[in-house]
Formats: sequence, structure tokens, C-alpha cells
Amino acid sequence: MFSLIRENIYIAFDSIKSQLLRTILTVLIIAIGITALVGILSAVSALENTISSDFSSMGSNTFNIQRYEFNTQRRGDDARKINPVINYREVKTFKEDYNFPSTKTSIAFLGTRSAEIKYDNKKTDPEVQVFGVNEHFIQNSGLEVELGRALNYFDVENSNSVCVIGSDLKKALLDDVNPINKTISVRGAKFKIIGVLKEKGATFGNNQDLRVLMPLQKARTIFTNPNINYSLSIKTDKKDMLEGAQDEAIVLFRNIRGLNPVEENNFGLEKSDDLINRIGSITGVLETAAWIISIITIFGSTIALLNMMLVSVTERTREIGVRKALGAKRSTIAFQFFIETIIIGQLGGLLGIILGISLGYIFAAAVDFKFVIPWTAMIAASIITFIVAVISGSYPANKAAKLDPVESLRYE
Repeated sequence: MFSLIRENIYIAFDSIKSQLLRTILTVLIIAIGITALVGILSAVSALENTISSDFSSMGSNTFNIQRYEFNTQRRGDDARKINPVINYREVKTFKEDYNFPSTKTSIAFLGTRSAEIKYDNKKTDPEVQVFGVNEHFIQNSGLEVELGRALNYFDVENSNSVCVIGSDLKKALLDDVNPINKTISVRGAKFKIIGVLKEKGATFGNNQDLRVLMPLQKARTIFTNPNINYSLSIKTDKKDMLEGAQDEAIVLFRNIRGLNPVEENNFGLEKSDDLINRIGSITGVLETAAWIISIITIFGSTIALLNMMLVSVTERTREIGVRKALGAKRSTIAFQFFIETIIIGQLGGLLGIILGISLGYIFAAAVDFKFVIPWTAMIAASIITFIVAVISGSYPANKAAKLDPVESLRYE
């Protein structure tokens, strides 16, 4: 039994070699559909993985109060609604009056995106982000301190000249020394480094590791722009308390802003889960497009493979007659052509998977996304190519098995 299967496989490979050009074209047609599927799904997985991990940096069980909703955008020629900035008085009042159980409130503002940081005779390019934050910002944002410690309540209340820096800033200025207790200069003010954040990476060109976190009050003495926009982040200890905490926060902040009951919110409120789900809906559309494109292409490859095998049966009619005359059974003839179809289908699938993963990796590397191997797409591609081979090979194999040996030997 096994020797017969092995012999049929050898014959299948010999047949493939004898019609190499036609086989290569068929393999390429199959590979194009699989490449489209695996390539697009690889890119989507990289996009989804990167964005999900970055937005999850808000921290679990956390929601933000900010100037605009995440999805606010211009519609047609109408300018988007302009919300007033969230000022210091409002965030200070909110933190003092918000008393929902088991919550921590973080206050933060972006002082600048283009600070030049100095250490001894070294300095960075003017591309460092500087934030003024309170003691809960690091925890609420899902950040981790790799060296040293985080800012605490006394640092913030006493306006201590201390800071926590990103990992890339450490590499740029203090890569060869222990950064803890070293002094850096920000806009002429001296700050002692008390901690270094764990690496987070970059998203859409925004380097999250090239930043300085300093106590809120101290930052306000350096960045004195009257229109500074603050943000609030509220973290609950338990997920089932999140909705209640969010509702109370909306009511309180509406009161702080003096909104009457019929007025819409003039601020945004976002949960990390909402952002991830929104991104998921976008990537879902891309995944659907990938399946539609690949199904159309694979349908074409099924027809191409079917035609190729029918031509092969016609060209090898005399060979089939000789084999039958020598005692080959119908099942043996059918299996020979069927295994030939399976081999061609799997070669096309393998080539498509390799090309698709390569395209996904190149895309992820080009836009600085986190590439992940698309195991689901690879398994789906293998199953699809097997189904294509079964569908395309069944009729030609059956046709070959039913050929009359006498008529086959007479065939010219």
C-alpha cells in the first residue's frame, strides 16, 4: 500500500516536471490569492497589535477626561466644534471634589514636544516631550519604572526638582552611567533623575521613550502659557466600578464647566477599551477586504488548476491506457492525478504564505509596527489550498479513472 502511494507521488513529481511552465503559472496564480490573504492579514495583525498595546498603555480600568473625543473630526466643510481648553482650576477642583470609592485621579499636561535636554557637556536634539504630572500619572498610564522610583505625593506637593525620564533619553545622555541622582537641565532648570521608565516604543513616529516627567507644580513654573490644556485620568480598582465612576465624573465635570442639563458635553471622555474596540472595527473591515480579495483570486486559481489537470489527463490518455492494461486499478489512476493536484496546490500555498509573511514584515518594518506571525492566516491558507486542490482534482481524477483502456491505447 505504502509502496504504491510512494510510486504515485514519484509519478506525480515527474509529471509536474514534464509540464514545468504550466505548473509554475498555476502555482503562481494560487500563490497570488494566498499572498493577498496572508499579507493583508499580517499587516492588519501588526497594526492591531501595535495600536492595542499602545492604547492599553492608558492602563486597565481607566478612563480619561480630555478636550476632545477620540473620534472628533471635520465633516465636509464644517469646522469641528471647538471645545475650551481644560484649565488648571478645573482639574484641581475635579481632583478635590471627586470622591468616588477606590479611584485614583491623575492630572497631566504636555509642556512641550521640542525640549532640548542637557547633561554635563551633552545635549539632545530639540525633540524631547516634557510633561507635568501628579503622583498617579505613571500608574494610571500603564507605565512602569525600570530603575529608581516614581514621583510621589511629596514630590508633587513640594514642587521638588526631580524627574523621571524615558529609556531613550537615558540612552542618549546617560547610557554609560547610572542615571539615578544625576542632574539634567530642562530650559535652564536643574532636575535630579529619580527614575527611568521601562521602554514603550514608538507609534506613528511618536517616540514614547523620549520624554521627561516632572512634578506638576514645578512644571507650571517653567511652562507658563495661559492656554495650557490639562487632562485627567481616573483609574478604578475594580472593572465593575468603571461605569459608575465614569458617570459620576461626567456629572462633576459638567458642573465644574457650568453646563446646564440641555447642553452637550464640551469635553471628551474615553476608555481604553473604547479606543481598542474602535480600532478593532477598522481592522475588521480590512480583514473582510483581505478575505474578499483572496476568495476572488482563489476562485480563479481553482479554475486554472482544474483546467490544467484536464489538459494533463487529455495529454496522458495513452499513458493511462498502458497503466490500465498492465493492471492498474481505477483507484490507483485517480489517486495519481489527485495527489498531483494536491502537490501543486500546496506548493502554491507555501509560496503564497512565504510571500505574504514577507510583505507583512516589510510593511511592519516600514511603519515601525510590532510584527506578529499570523498563525490564523497561515492555517487558513493551508486549509484553503487543500480545499482548492480537492475541488480542482476530483473531476480530472475521476475522468482519468473512467477512461476505457482500449480507447486510451488508440488515442493519438
